[in-house]
Amino acid sequence: MVSLEEAIVARYDKKGKHFEILVDPKAVEMILEGKQINILDYLAIDLIFKDARKGDKASEESLKEVFGTTDVAEIAIKIIKEGDFQLTTKQRREMQERKRKAIVDYIARSSMDPRTKLPHPRDRIERAIEEAGVHIDAFKPVEEQIKKVIDAIRPILPISIENVKIEIRIPAQYAGRAYGELINMGKMHKEEWLSDGSFKCILEIPAGMQTQLYDKLNAITKGEVVTRLLK
Repeated sequence: MVSLEEAIVARYDKKGKHFEILVDPKAVEMILEGKQINILDYLAIDLIFKDARKGDKASEESLKEVFGTTDVAEIAIKIIKEGDFQLTTKQRREMQERKRKAIVDYIARSSMDPRTKLPHPRDRIERAIEEAGVHIDAFKPVEEQIKKVIDAIRPILPISIENVKIEIRIPAQYAGRAYGELINMGKMHKEEWLSDGSFKCILEIPAGMQTQLYDKLNAITKGEVVTRLLK
């Protein structure tokens, strides 16, 4: 549970009645992004208030009249989704920074330079976002902001969002461990266990994950992996 000092007040008004909860700002961010969480883990106090700062609890009658229930979790979610809240400058900045990082992660993982067919480094993407002056909205889901960000930085940084296919051959002594990593990193095509015990496949991954894939496979196989980027 969040401490009283770190919690923010989320407010909701309807039918002439006023309701408040004391909630962790991170929970507000997650709920607005559509994530499923146990909201009770993020409330400073498991109560719905008329006035949180004064400790005035809302009556069960008013909760049933406005929300149709007295369930604290259900009401808290509705207050966050449909009510109002204020963040401190620091809290807003932290939310924006988390959104920025998630957007940069997505672009780095899913895109490449169409001229070189190689992923863009994270710091290059971050510089392009800064140069383009893109505003990251602290309250909008990452998925809703990605297209806007990519469109804004394309004149600065050529970007192609696409997958690539890589032919991979793993020596027999590393094949078992490497297989488990490969199925978690992309879509496997043409799996083949060869007569010498080695494993061969074509893996389809987001273009920006190439460096991560090569680094992981080289670490597992001590550099003995053989890869070929398919055209």
